[in-house]
Amino acid sequence: MEPIKNLLTRYKMVDNRKNQGYIEFGGCVAAGFFVCIFGRIKAMKKILVVVDMQNDFIDGALGTAEATGIVDNVVRKIHSYPPDCIYATRDTHGKDYLATQEGKYLPVEHCIKGTKGWEIRKEVAQAMPEAVLVDKPVFGSEELVQKLREVSRKEEIEIELVGLCTDICVVTNALLMKTAMPETRVCVDASCCAGVTPESHAAALLTMKMCQVEIRKF
Repeated sequence: MEPIKNLLTRYKMVDNRKNQGYIEFGGCVAAGFFVCIFGRIKAMKKILVVVDMQNDFIDGALGTAEATGIVDNVVRKIHSYPPDCIYATRDTHGKDYLATQEGKYLPVEHCIKGTKGWEIRKEVAQAMPEAVLVDKPVFGSEELVQKLREVSRKEEIEIELVGLCTDICVVTNALLMKTAMPETRVCVDASCCAGVTPESHAAALLTMKMCQVEIRKF
């Protein structure tokens, strides 16, 4: 076997573009330990999903003090991600909402497409002008999950969710992602989420934790 000291001299940088992190290896590299590997290594892509930060859920038809209280946290979180690594959902209903099953269980019109309540909170929207927007008529979005799966097939990703409501749309989408991409790290920042009540917020966080969704700041 070729001596390790010789192998260590054979790796070389092949792409020094800023923030890309590509290295081509011809042997073993140590970072506290030795790993034998050949090929190219790319840094994991981190994706932020902003769930339903819409006026009706903040201070509109279904607004709460807790939802209003996370707005600044969500904006700060958005600014911590590259602009092209952000996805955002909008709860989207039609004028027939009250005739749907959801409308029968929750008979409060909200997020009717084209209304002020349907729009994403102004400061949140301004913080993510390049976000990929996904409209969803139900709690979870298969379209969103499919988009993220396509990215995950090309490169390793980590997904973080923030937004509203923890106990309805956040938990639904987090579990859809974990089911569709079981080897992908899925996280939720509790300080950037709010539930219908503080109690249901806490219960949803516990449910996600038990399903191996990482809970941060909890």
